[in-house]
Amino acid sequence: MKRPALLIALLLVLLGVTNYLTYETARSRVPPEAPVYPPPPPYEGPRDPLVREKLAWWQDLKFGLMMHWGPYSQWGVVESWSICSEDEPWCRRPTNDYVQYVKDYENLQTTFNPVAFDPDRWAEAAAYAGMRYVVFTTKHHDGFSMFDTRHTDYRITGEETPFSSHPRANVTREIFDAFRARDFGIGVYFSKPDWHHDDYWAPDWATPDRNVNYDTAKYPERWQRFNDFTYNQLEELMTGYGPVDILWLDGGWVRPRSTITSDVAAWCKSPYEQDVDMARIATMARGHQPGLIIVDRTVAGPYEDYRTPEQHVPEEPLDFPWETCMTMASSWSYNPDDAYKPTRTLIHYLVDIVSKGGNYLLNIGPSPEGDYHPDAYRRLREIGDWMQVNSEAIYGTNPIAPYQDGPFRFTAREDGTVYGIFLAEEDQATMPAEVALHGIRLAPESTLTLLGTDQPLSWETDGPGVRIQIPDALQRTPPADHAWVFKGTLE
Repeated sequence: MKRPALLIALLLVLLGVTNYLTYETARSRVPPEAPVYPPPPPYEGPRDPLVREKLAWWQDLKFGLMMHWGPYSQWGVVESWSICSEDEPWCRRPTNDYVQYVKDYENLQTTFNPVAFDPDRWAEAAAYAGMRYVVFTTKHHDGFSMFDTRHTDYRITGEETPFSSHPRANVTREIFDAFRARDFGIGVYFSKPDWHHDDYWAPDWATPDRNVNYDTAKYPERWQRFNDFTYNQLEELMTGYGPVDILWLDGGWVRPRSTITSDVAAWCKSPYEQDVDMARIATMARGHQPGLIIVDRTVAGPYEDYRTPEQHVPEEPLDFPWETCMTMASSWSYNPDDAYKPTRTLIHYLVDIVSKGGNYLLNIGPSPEGDYHPDAYRRLREIGDWMQVNSEAIYGTNPIAPYQDGPFRFTAREDGTVYGIFLAEEDQATMPAEVALHGIRLAPESTLTLLGTDQPLSWETDGPGVRIQIPDALQRTPPADHAWVFKGTLE
């Protein structure tokens, strides 16, 4: 009788151990809970009076040009991202051999020779379009420097780059000089991450994603070398390229971990600290460029003087300075087969953004030869044709409630002048016989006109708005395509 009892007891012990091990194994497979990050803090705004003054000046410019350009334009691929091994649509490669692909990508330096480079033509076309500032990619995430830096040979003026012998090889200086000669504000785009630098993506380890690939706390000397490299390159740009108005820093995953918020947590996945000491950078940069606007993108705090919604327009006006950055085609960088947005769409974006208090930074990717696609020149010319008639409703204006009403968007000036901008439907070449503005009341003595004409329009108060009659001649031949601007005086 004792032996069966002993066996039963032993079986019960073994069953308990098995259940415990099963439980522990299952528990070990449950991923740890993701950290909970706070929401983004409110906009702080600059304290330096020179920066506040420069920011107000920039807000009146309204319309700017961005350019993504580098050796990657030879392949027509998305800038930099194809050498990032994340599983994202913009990181796709036409091969499964990642190591060879990166070698071939970096070898593009040896064939980059944009002999058609003529920044004066770019500046002239942008000026006609009504653009008033430029932001150029001096260095993107791949680390190729489009300026004459002393700190890396991976640059457009490096010996391995055939264009280095060209008299205009320092393209950043040439671009800034050409645009500054036409009174453009000057913006330096610079990527904080550098995927070519051995102290960011260290060759000792694999590069699983966009982030630094080693523990910066474990190797502080290595991370300090990278910080010094970043600082030194930025000091070159702040001292060797004339007056600079904007320092536009991209790569928002390079930031102190303490600044990660819920809106960026999805791509700020690194467990390692990536603090590049923005206080040191800002002090240096503004020491050389007093009043410099700094845009440390997505890192809310003292070094994000304005915010940059990308590829979209906010639904409502925002209560801080902002700029929509958007591609003219579908890609930031050059693709010979890319489709460019219709002129009507681009004009409507400009109007919608300005009516909400923002700026519009429109990107064009130059070709590997150093020119724009013909469609880009065509869009700039057609936008310019519209701006020749209607720019008064854009520059130096402020948003005014109700901001929009059906096809109308509204802007105003401090003197009481108000503009109602009618966004025409696709293929709408003629104006309606009558339009109504709701939520806008004009002064009884106001003269209402259509920009591009001197003819006063008949109007009458209609409840909380006004009703306007359009003469037959203007209906048939409006003064501009795509959008029409009514000008009056507020009550």
